[in-house]
Amino acid sequence: MKLEKYSIGIGDRFGCQGAAQLVALERAAARGLPLVPVWNKSEREHLIVGTGPEHQRRAADEAVRARGWDRAYYVDADHIGMETVDRYLPWCDFYTIDVADFIGKPPEDPVPFLRAMERYRGALVIPGASAPVVITDAALGAFARKYLRAVGAAAGVYRHIADKKGEGTFVTEISVDEAAGPQTPVELLLIMAALGLERVPVETLAPRFSGAFLKGSDYVGDVRRFEREFRDDLAVIAFAVKEFGLPGNLKLSIHTGSDKFSLYPVMHRALRAADAGIHLKTAGTTWLEELAGLAAAGGEGLDFAREIYREAYGRSEELCRPYLAVIDIDARRLPPPEEVDGWGPEEFVRALEHDLPCASCNPHLRQLLHVGFRVAAERRARFEELLGRHRDLIGDHVARNLYDKHIVPLFFGVE
Repeated sequence: MKLEKYSIGIGDRFGCQGAAQLVALERAAARGLPLVPVWNKSEREHLIVGTGPEHQRRAADEAVRARGWDRAYYVDADHIGMETVDRYLPWCDFYTIDVADFIGKPPEDPVPFLRAMERYRGALVIPGASAPVVITDAALGAFARKYLRAVGAAAGVYRHIADKKGEGTFVTEISVDEAAGPQTPVELLLIMAALGLERVPVETLAPRFSGAFLKGSDYVGDVRRFEREFRDDLAVIAFAVKEFGLPGNLKLSIHTGSDKFSLYPVMHRALRAADAGIHLKTAGTTWLEELAGLAAAGGEGLDFAREIYREAYGRSEELCRPYLAVIDIDARRLPPPEEVDGWGPEEFVRALEHDLPCASCNPHLRQLLHVGFRVAAERRARFEELLGRHRDLIGDHVARNLYDKHIVPLFFGVE
């Protein structure tokens, strides 16, 4: 199994929007872009909503049948580790192995890795990188203490999956995007060197970048610095593929439930310059498009959206607690529920929907509702009944969001 050059993580919290998302990919295909869908959903989201990977697989298969999709697609066991992977094995063919818990823990025996890296000591001039990658004894030691055990853990999970499913039958992604800080070019190169030594055929790698990627919000940080990091990462990956025997289709994966609008133009230019692939994850904001579609429908749909906001407002501390690293909500900027109860469909949608420039939207309300999907999960039967009743309107919101706001600026350039 070989992951295609361009892929996109789709799916949604409740498994209802796969067909609408495929509409967006069909529009891309009509313009000559072969973009492959990957249904992804994390263990935490499954537990909150009360689903499992079997529901995720069913949602993907049903959407594919409904749209007559005749190209490749995948189902991702998103952010799994050894303790969670087994229940995904019958259903998934894409595994995002998360090693965050092992970053910073000392390795058992770094000597074999350090010996293997002896011939790389010095300044490596990597085509496309902004500066030489300098590998010193200090850099190797620091890397071993910080990342070597994490790579070993990833290799252990990969081998466990391969033993159960067979080598070459699934896609492997390694996620280091939940590290405390961005990886330097040296660290990224050494991560891939270690994966090569462990014989892990990683096809996508999700690094950490500088700046903040907040739920449902645009990038917060220095765009020029991000562009330099992104271009350096592309260059280092291309070098590592040849140097360490990694798969030729290895590419960057960009995670998080943020919108990344201001980054898409620089990513587009960098990808074109390097002729590189990309894996983009976008599924997290689909739930917000469902809520916007319900609000736009008026009547019971708008009442439900108001109800979700009222409940989320009252439970904000509880709902935000698991996401404190990826949200920035100023409670003083949240409108009181009594005010929101007076909004009509257009006013609610304007406050919720994210565009650039974000003249009307309220990013604090949007972030709270982003993490507030738990409230809808507690009303799941009613929520899904409303989704079915307003399927066309909501599907249009979902498809337009994915195509116009994500696919077009990243893959085709701003129009």
